Amino acid sequence: MPTLGILVGGGPAPGINGVIGAAAIEAINEGCSVIGIYDGYRWLARGDATHATSLRIEDVSRIHWTGGSILRTARTNPAQDEKTLANCVGALRELGITHLLCIGGDDTTFGAAKIAEATGGSIRVATVPKTIDNDLPLPDNMPSFGFETARAVGAGIVETLMEDARTTQRWYIVISMGRKSGALAVGIAKAAGATLAVIPEQFVSSGASLDLVANVIVGSMIKRSASGADHGVAVVAEGIAERLDERELTGLKDVERDPYGHVRLSDIDLGAIVKSTVMARLKELRLNIGVVTKDVGYELRCAKPVPFDVEYTRTLGYGAVRYLLGGGSGAMVALRGGHVAPVPLAEMIDPATGRIRVRVLDTRSEAYEVLRKYSIRLEAADLEEPRLGPLAAKVGLAPTEFARRFSAAAKVL
Repeated sequence: MPTLGILVGGGPAPGINGVIGAAAIEAINEGCSVIGIYDGYRWLARGDATHATSLRIEDVSRIHWTGGSILRTARTNPAQDEKTLANCVGALRELGITHLLCIGGDDTTFGAAKIAEATGGSIRVATVPKTIDNDLPLPDNMPSFGFETARAVGAGIVETLMEDARTTQRWYIVISMGRKSGALAVGIAKAAGATLAVIPEQFVSSGASLDLVANVIVGSMIKRSASGADHGVAVVAEGIAERLDERELTGLKDVERDPYGHVRLSDIDLGAIVKSTVMARLKELRLNIGVVTKDVGYELRCAKPVPFDVEYTRTLGYGAVRYLLGGGSGAMVALRGGHVAPVPLAEMIDPATGRIRVRVLDTRSEAYEVLRKYSIRLEAADLEEPRLGPLAAKVGLAPTEFARRFSAAAKVL
């Protein structure tokens, strides 16, 4: 009897249970047994096959409406070394797994690719893309599941903060999840109508520094103040931290890294670091503006999925099982034009890094242009008359000095 193993790796994302439920039901209906593997690759990497459970239809028939993961999740790297990979393969064989479905983001997909390679086809492997960061290179620019729910919940939080900012005449600096891509920060900012978003992709040509990030935000504050509004919300993607010089991030060298070598951004108080730099600039300019920081991330990951993600994930789970039972292996299961479209894992590997390619936000797209057009930020035209004089006067600077201070901020994408 074919046996389908299902595991979840990486951080939680709304819709995981929809994939698990749909995949398990379809596999059982096709005569397979289904084993749910707890905690991603964690126990498999130790050669431990005991942290698993049989799944029946009655166990999963109504879980697609729920957040979180009934199989939990972990960030263990199954390909950390040859022994770890061999342990994973051995534990999967001990469980009798003939087909393996891995639900996760770029790191989980990378691990699945290595398992598929190591088993030489004796265990068929497929992945389903999951990340609220929306940074996987999916066909037709489809979102990764969980993103739509995270954007909806995040936008609701930011809308409330915007009203609080207006009511109390203060600014909020909201730190959003998004290690490599600013897609979530931009999605939340656009949907909520935040004052501006600051994302890693804006600094590709200019390079990022705390001074520059702070000047982008302070420039927005000055421009808003000149128009009579002393409040606003800036949404900052956490991935900005990876663009900064380590010397600017206190204690970064001592910050713990995950099994894939990534700095744990949750261990860096980016909001406090950015706020401190912004407050220093405001003090220099003698501007009395209240600033509050807010991290928006963990509230999003296990939220109840919106209908888009419920429908999307059930199709992905069903499609993944159809692909595996049809003889497929070594691919990420995505959708193209409403149809299941397996993408070979080998094609997703960046030859330069040996890792799964990351999709970043296209700053040349109309989708980004809308954000840019409706944000309140210093533009090149603001550093020329007739706009320059009033802005400089607002902070008591000579026009030439104001232009010098904020010229780099006005050039940020």
